[in-house]
Amino acid sequence: MKAILVRQSGGPEELYIGDAPVPELGELEIKVRTKATAVNRADILQRRGMYPPPPGASNVIGLEMAGEVVEIGAKVQKWKIGDRVFALLAGGGCAEYVVVDEQVAMPIPDHLSFEEAAGIAEVFLTAYQSLIWIGQMETGQNVLIHAGASGVGTAAIQIAKWKQGRIFVTVSTEEKIKACQALGATMAINYKEFNFAEKVLEATDGKGVHVLIDFIGAAYMKQNLNCLAVDGHMVMLALMGGHKVENFPLGKLLQKRLTLTGTTLRNRSLEYKRKLAQEFTSVCLPKFETGEFKPVIDQIMSWEKVKEAHEYIEANKNIGKVVLKVEN
Repeated sequence: MKAILVRQSGGPEELYIGDAPVPELGELEIKVRTKATAVNRADILQRRGMYPPPPGASNVIGLEMAGEVVEIGAKVQKWKIGDRVFALLAGGGCAEYVVVDEQVAMPIPDHLSFEEAAGIAEVFLTAYQSLIWIGQMETGQNVLIHAGASGVGTAAIQIAKWKQGRIFVTVSTEEKIKACQALGATMAINYKEFNFAEKVLEATDGKGVHVLIDFIGAAYMKQNLNCLAVDGHMVMLALMGGHKVENFPLGKLLQKRLTLTGTTLRNRSLEYKRKLAQEFTSVCLPKFETGEFKPVIDQIMSWEKVKEAHEYIEANKNIGKVVLKVEN
């Protein structure tokens, strides 16, 4: 089968479409002919040699896909050939065929295209896990979401809006401010121009936010701790701004009774992913049917333009997802 491969660790120029073995089908798995996938920052890190797949996962990049079931394992009961599905993957999404556990796969809502469905799994499951499972967000709470115009950011805004939260986001351009406000953000702060912690505290009468979703790490740590509310939860998803904090203010943790949790989804257990996918299917998929939730797609590109897609995301230009249409 054809797949997007990496010659050697490095820049986007190392990506190419080549031949890879068709994955073997397990008895509780389904084989899917991929129609669309999407680019995530984890793919960029893997391309650079900084984020290897977990043991047993495909070496092919790609953490999500949408497609059509073409074969089912001997013990599969949930799906039949021809069903439209999408799923979060530990790897292998940028390929003509993938195999996925039957309980991890989710049905594509009838009105959504393969390309739209390919922009849901990674960002919405990450956002749901971060806000609801780990952040323990309650109805009406204050939330701060960094990288508000990113894929996870745009998903998190929608989930927080569903929970009737007061939503603060950080972004880098006026265009992204408008996009986040259109999705439901209460306040979008340009981090290049303002101290976001001061803006958040001013807007909340000094109380701060109950849940904070962070991708930046060290560069934002002190501001993050300053603008968290008492008993607040900070969920760290990435370390784009560094991993070493000088003079870490541990006193803030005690004074405010803060909870800081680092999390990834890719290397979670199969049982964890099954539970997350099933809860998301039950709680959130109906909201895509009604239009309350929607995938935010910046661009749909042929997978032959994967180099350009990686460059686009690395330049921080995207609002929402960059989806790759698999030409098979």
